[in-house]
Amino acid sequence: MTQSLLEIDKLSVTFQLPNGPVTAVKDVSFSIAEGETLALVGESGSGKSVTSTAAMRLLPELAETSGAIRFNGENLLEVTPKRMRRVRGNDISMIFQEPMTSLNPLHRIGRQIGEVLIRHKQLKGKANRQRVLELLNQVGIPEPERRIDSYPYELSGGQRQRVMIAMALAGEPKLLIADEPTTALDVTVQAQILELLKSLQAKYGMAILFITHDLSIVRHFADHVAVMRYGEVVESGRTLDVFDNPQHEYTRMLLDAIPRGRKEPAPADSPVLLSGQDVKVRFALKKRLFGKNEYFEAVRGIDLSIRRGQTLGIVGESGSGKSTLGRALLRLLKSEGEIRFEEADISGLDKSGMRPLRSRLQVVFQDPFGSLSPRMTVGDIISEGLKVHHPELNRRQREAEVIAALEEVALDPSMRNRYPHEFSGGQRQRIAIARALILKPELLLLDEPTSALDRSVQVRVIDLLRDLQKKHGLTYLFISHDLSVVRALSDDVLVMKEGRVIEQGSTEMIFSQPKEAYTQALLKAAFLESEAA
Repeated sequence: MTQSLLEIDKLSVTFQLPNGPVTAVKDVSFSIAEGETLALVGESGSGKSVTSTAAMRLLPELAETSGAIRFNGENLLEVTPKRMRRVRGNDISMIFQEPMTSLNPLHRIGRQIGEVLIRHKQLKGKANRQRVLELLNQVGIPEPERRIDSYPYELSGGQRQRVMIAMALAGEPKLLIADEPTTALDVTVQAQILELLKSLQAKYGMAILFITHDLSIVRHFADHVAVMRYGEVVESGRTLDVFDNPQHEYTRMLLDAIPRGRKEPAPADSPVLLSGQDVKVRFALKKRLFGKNEYFEAVRGIDLSIRRGQTLGIVGESGSGKSTLGRALLRLLKSEGEIRFEEADISGLDKSGMRPLRSRLQVVFQDPFGSLSPRMTVGDIISEGLKVHHPELNRRQREAEVIAALEEVALDPSMRNRYPHEFSGGQRQRIAIARALILKPELLLLDEPTSALDRSVQVRVIDLLRDLQKKHGLTYLFISHDLSVVRALSDDVLVMKEGRVIEQGSTEMIFSQPKEAYTQALLKAAFLESEAA
């Protein structure tokens, strides 16, 4: 039997807050053997990250811990701070969820990786720089000799995550804790990072504690899995055993939280509601006093049309031009080419010319918390559009409309006097949808509306969008990099890369018989074969 490298034994974590104690982790127990990968899964607030942070002894002072965290038999909860500093980096390293906030924006990446080598390996000067280059090369950073002097903002999201992995590997740890390391990444970059971690694990013999809410990753990546809910482990075991025969109802719910079914097709004779011909969007990079200005082409000559009641899914990786195209079609960005709404050419309309159409063309953004004013009540947020587009309504009439909109998105109207921070992520997204629906639009631009949500919440929002579309005959322009969501909601799909349309066609054709290598790579990286409809 393989000896446990890390053993969590009846760990509890309680935060002493002004309003009273809150227990975030309750009697959690699991173990990881050398060279093994254990996935800690669960939805937001389940206690996954608190558990991993406790293992690193990085919890704030207001946290009280009990139980034991044994690493190679040594209880880390009992060691001195000096001893714990030696364990961190040398024996246990951690990759955090968001590399942009974890890396120092003022220091070059070579210096940041080099600091780890100085602290844990006493490696300085030329030897330090040479080892940094080796690490950058190992994690697949292109042109490491040039990139070593780059700042974090000069790297892509995937490259920043690779830098974080290089920093974690610098001390040659026995255990790597990866806290949602692929959440903010495109599916192809996500697949590359997972493959990289697997290869590095095989090379160094590391154990990995992998924290995630994405079960499609877990099936392909982890040897064992522990499922957390409300701070407790509700089920654990070999990954295939848990996936093929889940015992706990919460585990079954997570495994079933996959967007299923297909959208009912719009009538074949539905008229075209929105169309674009040779749509282009350029952004000025440098404006010169003499000579030509330099431009970046974000959208390069795209043709498309959307019929009334239809959903057009636009997919592609970050930087492909998806959101830029969506905003251009709704005249939220300047563009070239022809854009028609119903029979009218709206290409040349300015802000005042578009104002009468704004109530008919609405947007639901990716981050509901960022798009909702924290200083306004939910009722004021939802009714704001009515004040602009229907000034004839009095206060009582507006309030009646707000109540109806909240009921439509399955929220209690009595909560309309609360503020956005008092709601969960899924509730905030429903509020954003209600704000758009209250104006009775004909077309909704949905820009990554489910990407920030847990899987089970995603499914409920998708069901809501389907119901609303069927009830009101809405037309959706649905932008996402989550292919399972696009498959469940769309009639047709348009695949974008570097501002161009790579492939387009019916949802069935794109997902079952993709012609282009790029589309095939996207589908393979999304692990869609495990998501039966």
